Amino acid sequence: MIWIIILFAIFLFGVPISFSLGFTTLLGLLTTDIPMQVIVQRMFTGVDNITFIAIPLFILAGNLMAAGGISRRITDFSQILVGHWPGGLGMVAIVASMMFAAVTGSAIAATAAIGGILLSEMIQQKYSPAYAASLVATSGSIGPIIPPSIPLVIYGVMVSTSIAKLFMGGIVPGLLMGVFLMICNYIISKKRGYIGRGKKSTLSEVVKGFKDAILALIMPFIIIGGIVAGIFTPTESAAAAVAYALLIGSLFYRELTLKSIWQSFVDAAIMNGIILTVLMTASLFIWFLTVGMIPQKIATTLMTIVGSKWMALLLMNVILLIAGTFIDTTSALTIFVPLFLPLVKLYGIDLVHFGVMVTVNLTIGMCTPPLGVCLFVAAGVANVTLRDMFKDLCMLLVPLLVVLGLVTYVPEFITWLPNAMGL
Repeated sequence: MIWIIILFAIFLFGVPISFSLGFTTLLGLLTTDIPMQVIVQRMFTGVDNITFIAIPLFILAGNLMAAGGISRRITDFSQILVGHWPGGLGMVAIVASMMFAAVTGSAIAATAAIGGILLSEMIQQKYSPAYAASLVATSGSIGPIIPPSIPLVIYGVMVSTSIAKLFMGGIVPGLLMGVFLMICNYIISKKRGYIGRGKKSTLSEVVKGFKDAILALIMPFIIIGGIVAGIFTPTESAAAAVAYALLIGSLFYRELTLKSIWQSFVDAAIMNGIILTVLMTASLFIWFLTVGMIPQKIATTLMTIVGSKWMALLLMNVILLIAGTFIDTTSALTIFVPLFLPLVKLYGIDLVHFGVMVTVNLTIGMCTPPLGVCLFVAAGVANVTLRDMFKDLCMLLVPLLVVLGLVTYVPEFITWLPNAMGL
């Protein structure tokens, strides 16, 4: 336990989480007779898995889609579908984020792409800048839940479970997050007078918008359908997503340029470097803890606190919600999942249920102060501070927490679809 306390103490001094993990492990190894060569060996082993190639490819596909005009067409189609409702632009932000999530699986990409298109327009139409930014940030958090999902890929590799089942298990919770956010936005918009665009779209407008967005909307069926049907592995589906994004953005929409393609590759490489550095050092740290039987000791301690499966789930959620406020999703996954696995196995919790539940929990952290990355993206675009956003943000976090409670205590919200599909 002392090493976990040291880790968080170092992190709270402002040291990046990957360096905190590496430094803590180095200190721990100096107190043992284990040779230092093990550091390089364990860091390499931590990322030596072909499935992890899907991570940079999904990031790259998302970048290419944003640069290639796909996000704008998704937003335009969402405007046609729900723009006439009370809080119309807010509804558009939520629906567009859900569609974009099904294309990229990235919360940051969804927040940046949808926010860049809608936030200035929302502010022009008298939406509170703080509310607009909070809504875009919380909507963007749906990204890692609706497949494809980078956190679910990481989790699937960590616990050796089916990524196809995890992807299917994320669909219903992701849709619930969107629906509950829409209900919340409707209530707030009615109270504050945020109106829609005045008239409902005609059938011809819907058909025209659908035709314009059809190439973008086909994307999820290629990615997910290929995995479920056994045509693609997750890595191959990510490669197909990149090829499709390049094809559509350059030949059909003709909005991709050599400069934007190059920038998409550079951004994907930087983000992948950050993620892999965390995965390497986290793998090293967890190996060190495992050698010292720390996960088993933590599980034994927790067993003395909780007396049932439902209490165990509650305790894990509380710990993850707190951790998610100041640790990024990848780091939290790689640190806490191995610590909780003995408890999960003890109470017979389904690994797919647990994985999606953890991902929903940690994505809420992406729009929770002080380190929610979606908050910083949306606040930067809307030119507001986190302090300004706090009140509206608290209201919009309520529906997400309700969904977390539902998927935690009613596992069928997660397991029904993959079981129905015979996965």
